[in-house]
Amino acid sequence: MKKLFLALAFVFFAASASAQGWGLGARINAGVQLQGEYHFASENYLDARLGIAFPEGLNLDLTVLYQWNIGNWDWTPKAGTWFFDAGVGPQAALFLKDNGGVYVGAAGDAKFGIKFNKVPIKLAVDYTPGLGLMCTNGGGFRGSWFNFGLSCVYCF
Repeated sequence: MKKLFLALAFVFFAASASAQGWGLGARINAGVQLQGEYHFASENYLDARLGIAFPEGLNLDLTVLYQWNIGNWDWTPKAGTWFFDAGVGPQAALFLKDNGGVYVGAAGDAKFGIKFNKVPIKLAVDYTPGLGLMCTNGGGFRGSWFNFGLSCVYCF
């Protein structure tokens, strides 16, 4: 039993070491999004979100944002470091209501949150507006101006 426990612990720590710079979590807004982060520099990272939403029927969406760390503050040194990040990137969605449709556009992001010291978790509130082209019979531009969310990410 001890050997099995040691082997599992070794595999877990080896996987954690190889996953350095990665984060995985969820974002809640009008729906739920699975959120993945890859930190390839101390200030910049890639934020990918895959989700399902229900604001006007069933929507499947994908957003990939290149994020810049704008500032860090040590307001609560015992709890963690506060941060403000901003980013931009492509956004796509598939609408499954009525005739359905495809949306392709760009999104921006402003994120404010805290990265805790004692546990590898980041909590953040963000605003992610988007503007793009709706590809259906009606067509036209579509904007998502009220896209506020709450995210929780576990950082490996």
